[in-house]
Amino acid sequence: MTGVTTHNGDWSAVVDKLVEEKIASRIAAKDATIWGPDAEAEAAIRLGWVDLHETSRPLLVEIEALQAALRAEGIDRVVLSGMGGSSLAPEVITRTAGVDLVVLDSTDPSVVGRALAGDLSKTVLVVSSKSGGTVETDSHRRTFAKAFTDAGIDAASRIVVVTDPGSPFEKLSADEGYRKTFLADPNVGGRYSALTAFGLVPSGLAGADIADLLDQAAEAAPKLQADSTDNPALWLGAVLAASEGRDKAIITADGSDIVGFPDWAEQLIAESTGKQGTGVLPVAVELGAPELTSEAADLTNALLAGKPTSSVPTALTSGSLGGQFLLWEVATAVAGYLLGIDPFDQPDVESAKKAARGLLDAQPEPEDAAFTDGVVEVRGSEGLLDGVDSLQGAVDALLGKLDEVGYVAVMAYLDSERDADLIGVRPAIAGKTGRPVTFGWGPRFLHSTGQYHKGGHPEGVFLQITAAHPADVEIPDRPFTFGTLITAQAAGDATVLADRGRPVLRLHLTDPASGVQQLLSLFTQ
Repeated sequence: MTGVTTHNGDWSAVVDKLVEEKIASRIAAKDATIWGPDAEAEAAIRLGWVDLHETSRPLLVEIEALQAALRAEGIDRVVLSGMGGSSLAPEVITRTAGVDLVVLDSTDPSVVGRALAGDLSKTVLVVSSKSGGTVETDSHRRTFAKAFTDAGIDAASRIVVVTDPGSPFEKLSADEGYRKTFLADPNVGGRYSALTAFGLVPSGLAGADIADLLDQAAEAAPKLQADSTDNPALWLGAVLAASEGRDKAIITADGSDIVGFPDWAEQLIAESTGKQGTGVLPVAVELGAPELTSEAADLTNALLAGKPTSSVPTALTSGSLGGQFLLWEVATAVAGYLLGIDPFDQPDVESAKKAARGLLDAQPEPEDAAFTDGVVEVRGSEGLLDGVDSLQGAVDALLGKLDEVGYVAVMAYLDSERDADLIGVRPAIAGKTGRPVTFGWGPRFLHSTGQYHKGGHPEGVFLQITAAHPADVEIPDRPFTFGTLITAQAAGDATVLADRGRPVLRLHLTDPASGVQQLLSLFTQ
């Protein structure tokens, strides 16, 4: 049964107010007026998620039929090309179910090359994009289509599309004769799309029990839609958004049988609330993370398992994966109401995309490094590196910009498998500074915490890590490679952050393997 237990705080007055104003039942009824007149137009086309446990059921037969047909042809390797909610939800669903899904949500040539190196004779590519115009997924699609063709495989028979009805991508899929096009509910934003075709198609094709997932959400729905002080979503929303002065939520699922949930919740909360200079910063952490025992006055904890490990306000959630999806979605919508913002738009996500497109078009020469230390080229936003001539000095200069309510964002435009050890810098920096630290693989986080970085509380300092590409990958019919693309995405993001006055330290590893070790030794010494 889905539930929330709260500790170290009293939110009863807030929950009573939410009950009195019938917020839960109004969300369930898709009342677009809840978040105010400025949000009404967007909310009116973004509330389809509240009853997906009912409206998504017709998809099950189609997904099951396609999976059976593919398996009959010996095709059992599913590669998902998707960004943001299109990849994060299927990743949680399949990892929790213990089934294999190759999630391709990177433009790093090493990651793309590894996905291409799998057995194409057994591979189907699912391309998920609301419009089809997302540069990452379009590049993946082009590259796989050529790879299939080069391998003597009919590419169209191996590409499955998930998109919105009437989108350019739906037309392209029909024109190209792709194997199958699944149409998602257009009235659902990406981060709320776990139980739409975007979450269900790749997960079902990979072998997860998606019917059970919908059943779990259906079981939880009546409680989450009730105007009652027993509604766990009201309590979770209150802990997240009505804990005075506490605007950073430490989230962990370690010890739970739900795998990878904090990364999904991170996008949901960051994109939904991080705007207009306010919001809740979600910080996904591992078991034993320094943040979990911190007594900092600006933190709350949200745990999927275990028990409180500090005196800060804490919400301990419980329930099935389907129930948790719906719980956190409703709670985030409630948090948006409490914060006075529109939880369904993402006004600052596009800024980094525009900057990256400009760099791709111009293809400028790389900015000269301020200096090089070992295999690390060091660059920084204006004034950050004045008088600095060492990597240690550069890191100290960045962390010196951190104030008592600040956070550190580590943005790693690297290969999350090859360079997985780098995650160790997250707890190391948190332990050293006593402040929360987010870690995001680029460009994936641009569709997640990237919104909060630019639109939320202006309290962050930013450590960007990029690397040379020993082997690049061409993109058919495009004047740039994956290496060029990820370089432009990183540079564009750094430019937008710096233009908004955020301190940015950029570290470029001329040799990825030894560079990662150099950084680890620096931060963990």
